[in-house]
Amino acid sequence: MSLALYRKYRPATFAEVKGQEHATEPLQQALRNGRINHAYLFSGPRGCGKTTSARILARSLNCEKGPTPDPCGVCDSCVALGPNGAGSIDVIEIDAASHGGVDDARDLREKAFFAPVNSRFKVYIIDEAHMVTREGFNALLKLVEEPPPHLKFVFATTEPEKVIGTIRSRTHHYPFRLIPPGTLRELLEEILGEEGVPYEPAALPLVVRSGAGSARDSLSILDQLLAGADESGITYERAVSLLGYTDASLLDEVVDAFASGDGAAVFQAVDRVIEGGHDPRRFAADLLERMRDLVILAAVPDAGESGLLDVPPDQLEAMKSQAGRMGQAELTRAAEVFSAGLTEMRGATAPRLLLELMCARVLLPGASDDVAALLTRLERVERRLSFSNGGGAEPVPEPQAAPRPVPQAEPAPRPAAEDAGPSRTAEAPAAPAAPAAPAAPPPEPEPPAPAAAPERPEPAPARPSAPPAAKPSAPPAAPAAPATPGSLDVAAVRRAWGDVLEAVKKRRRVAWMILINDVQVQALDGNVLTLGFARDGDMKGFTTSGSDAVVEDALKEVLGVSWRVMAAPGGGGQGAPPASPPPAAPPTPPAAPASDPPPAPAAPSPPPASGPPPGPPAPASPPRDERPAPATPPQSPPRSSAPAAEDEPDPDNDADADPAAEALSGMALIQRELGATVIDEFDRA
Repeated sequence: MSLALYRKYRPATFAEVKGQEHATEPLQQALRNGRINHAYLFSGPRGCGKTTSARILARSLNCEKGPTPDPCGVCDSCVALGPNGAGSIDVIEIDAASHGGVDDARDLREKAFFAPVNSRFKVYIIDEAHMVTREGFNALLKLVEEPPPHLKFVFATTEPEKVIGTIRSRTHHYPFRLIPPGTLRELLEEILGEEGVPYEPAALPLVVRSGAGSARDSLSILDQLLAGADESGITYERAVSLLGYTDASLLDEVVDAFASGDGAAVFQAVDRVIEGGHDPRRFAADLLERMRDLVILAAVPDAGESGLLDVPPDQLEAMKSQAGRMGQAELTRAAEVFSAGLTEMRGATAPRLLLELMCARVLLPGASDDVAALLTRLERVERRLSFSNGGGAEPVPEPQAAPRPVPQAEPAPRPAAEDAGPSRTAEAPAAPAAPAAPAAPPPEPEPPAPAAAPERPEPAPARPSAPPAAKPSAPPAAPAAPATPGSLDVAAVRRAWGDVLEAVKKRRRVAWMILINDVQVQALDGNVLTLGFARDGDMKGFTTSGSDAVVEDALKEVLGVSWRVMAAPGGGGQGAPPASPPPAAPPTPPAAPASDPPPAPAAPSPPPASGPPPGPPAPASPPRDERPAPATPPQSPPRSSAPAAEDEPDPDNDADADPAAEALSGMALIQRELGATVIDEFDRA
């Protein structure tokens, strides 16, 4: 019959007591100095060495070479008081839980005055001293205050505050503490080495955790594992199943699902826990422990090497990846959610329901309006922006350039005007060459105010024929713009699509209702995002209601990018929109703010009519230019370029249209025919 490990390996000297150096070293020094008090109070958690230290103190006092901090272990007293000894008649251990009344105290007081039989001191070790009643303490008070020279008292308790103050004030108090996990693990490895039992290193942290800092509890658990071990020794699987902890692989699966926002995987793991017969509270506690480790690992990347975390190296690498994917704010909030949920689960009739609600809160930070949830949402946005190598700061200035106004342009009429504009300027290069320099600045101030700025410069460049020459100079900046937002891929947009839909819902509910009906992110080509629509009616409603601009604003808010949004049937992408820019690729992207200046070709009529003067009065009064506009003779050169335009198909059958009206955009045509003045223009009215 084997002896329990906590009895077999009980310390015999102060030097063998693990993790209590703050108490044992002063006791040893007091024995060296000969300053021995008549009463001691040892307090601390269970299984940390209080009673063992009291026996070692009695052994040191009664050793033939004592009082000494290092008992010889050979004399009769040392042998009798050793870990496996029979005990001494002069060292009396009393369990106050069953002998704490006033009658027991009186009996002790009567026997205490007798001298020891064969030892130097008579030592009373009163275990669980907090169980002594007030009357019992009062009966012992005088004896503890003024004991005979041969009498020593050692009170051991887990609750020192329950020992009355008059007793505490007459003792030397030594508080014992929980044993650190690292020290406990070393103790377990040492015992397993002496026992000659093989073990898996991953199983020892479970034993240490179950022991909760108590050497006696840890050795009892280790003894249980040894009893059920086969020739392979102590294995991780056996320890997990026996101690009831959650397997690390299941915890990894749940944390990975939290990091990726995969609710299906999270709830499947919860169902597996319940179906496996595990306690939901234990699973929540294990998950909280994992969140705690990840929070520390996110704050201290070298926590494994510095000893803050006691995990195997392979698991440490996986945890570093998890901490990086979730972030400190999300980890902290998840830990707070599970901590509060564990409190709610005490006495709950439906612990599974509470566990699933905790998981739902972690998955959906938007359901809460506290600061932690807001920080979590901000952290998710920052992680999405950091997917690109260029960082999140690059795409921010780019929205002001061109992509936003592009949807405002009319695809059919404006390309025709733009094609006609460059042809006219090409045939009259001599005169416009000089005004081209002053005409270049107007497009530059337009980007800061894409909505209002293009409207006022429209009449000004309409007078000279130089603005068409300025347009070819601006487009070179456009090809550089799509290079910046191309940093994100379709997979990243799909992961963030839920947040984009929430942003669309806040702006326009009609657009949100269209997008939730089988609409998917189909493709991302440069700065053009294509959405696939399963129904033609939804696609038509999306394009005609201006919902694409709402989606563009939502993309800018969530991902920090400025993209064009195109609608396409669910089967494939829409080739026409991307194909239309190539013929006029340089003018098209930046032409959004400057797309209104194409009316400028109509204005060449004033320059020939008035000669050189048009240059200075250009910014003076746009309304006057409307009257000379009918003077169309100068536009005869553009007709020579008409054959080039006629080579292309004429879908609108407007080949016989008036050249002057053909060259004008809708707003300039209204100015010429009705004499109206543009006051303001609203996007997508």
